[in-house]
Amino acid sequence: MRFNDLTAHELRGLLLRRETSAVEICRSVFDLLAAVEGEIQAYITLDRAGALAKAETVDRDLRDGRELPPLAGIPFAIKDNMCTKGVLTTCGSRILRNFVPPYNATVVERLNAQRVVMIGKTNLDEFAMGSSTEHSSFFTTRNPWDTARVPGGSSGGSAAAVAAGSAVCALGSDTGGSIRQPAALCGVVGMKPTYGLVSRYGLVAFASSLDQIGPFTRDFTDCALVLNAICGHDERDSTSAPGELGDFTDFLVDDVRGMRIGMPQEYLSGGLDEGVRRIVLEAASVFEQRGAYVEETSLPHTDYALPTYYLIAPAEASSNLARYDGVRYGCRLENSTDVIDMFRLSRSRGFGAEVKRRIMLGTYALSAGYYDAYYLKALKVRTLIRRDFEEAFEKFDLLLAPTTPEPAFPIGDKTEDPIKMYLSDIYTLAVNLAGLPGVSLPGGFLNRLPIGIQLIGKPFGEGALLRAGYTFQQSTGHHLKRPRIRGEA
Repeated sequence: MRFNDLTAHELRGLLLRRETSAVEICRSVFDLLAAVEGEIQAYITLDRAGALAKAETVDRDLRDGRELPPLAGIPFAIKDNMCTKGVLTTCGSRILRNFVPPYNATVVERLNAQRVVMIGKTNLDEFAMGSSTEHSSFFTTRNPWDTARVPGGSSGGSAAAVAAGSAVCALGSDTGGSIRQPAALCGVVGMKPTYGLVSRYGLVAFASSLDQIGPFTRDFTDCALVLNAICGHDERDSTSAPGELGDFTDFLVDDVRGMRIGMPQEYLSGGLDEGVRRIVLEAASVFEQRGAYVEETSLPHTDYALPTYYLIAPAEASSNLARYDGVRYGCRLENSTDVIDMFRLSRSRGFGAEVKRRIMLGTYALSAGYYDAYYLKALKVRTLIRRDFEEAFEKFDLLLAPTTPEPAFPIGDKTEDPIKMYLSDIYTLAVNLAGLPGVSLPGGFLNRLPIGIQLIGKPFGEGALLRAGYTFQQSTGHHLKRPRIRGEA
């Protein structure tokens, strides 16, 4: 049996019926890794011994008849910008290449409580700054559907691992589309929850008012199960939303009758590939056939989202990354003449080109004489973008849009032109600026490459996204297709 093609809830059924064991599932993942990881390069760090040890404890408790959490024994991957106690956490950067955290991120603690089996830490664009995973300081992850193409970014390793079958579920972080964009390019489900729904404690900060952790899964049932595990208030995160949460699996209802869905006209024009546009319109037709009301709408300030994001995010990054100075932890360059020279050498050689570019952009935007003209104005435009969504949600339950303007692009195609690369996230940035939940799900294929469609919800409207996404997947089979990778048996 190919365990690598199954979902978490399918594997749980096998475990409860004693048709397999957690150790057998874990070994099958590492067998697949041995065959395909050299081609895909999704992981920075693997933990075979730790994974097998966790799987053995799950099997022992199953034999003893103990009740286990829903994700017990499920192979998981964690993006390498989330702290894992005793396990290397590099953020894809030379400056943290030897950093081993003394504590776990809250999401890791919560997954450990679920008894998941952590396979390893996945590759990413350095400090989550990128859209292709080509800005990792270590290597480029490749798309399982076509290894000459990018998997997206910055959470490209997590998306590629789930698509390839070298993890059943994974966690990523999304600052401007870094879960949804790679999910779209790799043909999996990727959700960015409402800002504050998932604790950021232990997530290495990029842009603190935008960052959010979320899941990569193969279907919406698994997405709901992972959300149940990682969501909830955390007193260690001052931005964590208070209040009790229900069971997200309650929203897995195959019915969208009466649901009102808006399609922002600004997302269906301009540089959008015609094939992608057709797939989005076909998705709208599926929702209409299932009884939803679909109508075009407008988000007037959409064109300002990209420049607004690239003032706010780099400004916050400039502040957050100031701590990497070669003194307390991380890379320190020796043979410096004084402390200032040590700072300069450690940061100039420890950070990659894209991180340096964003630090310089952010520092400039925050500098005396330019703060009001750039950063403060960007904050005001951010408010206008949020109000556009608020007005749209007075009429609609959710919005339907493309996730990316095109399918996965060839490796190296955009690395020399930062603006072209930044435009890869043109349809996802505004969701982060407004703090809204969004999800990308497989919507179809174009030239045998997966295309994602994006659903955007009201604040804390994950339930509507789950209901709509679940219904779409019951009506289509795009999420059931799997890539076949050279070297795979």
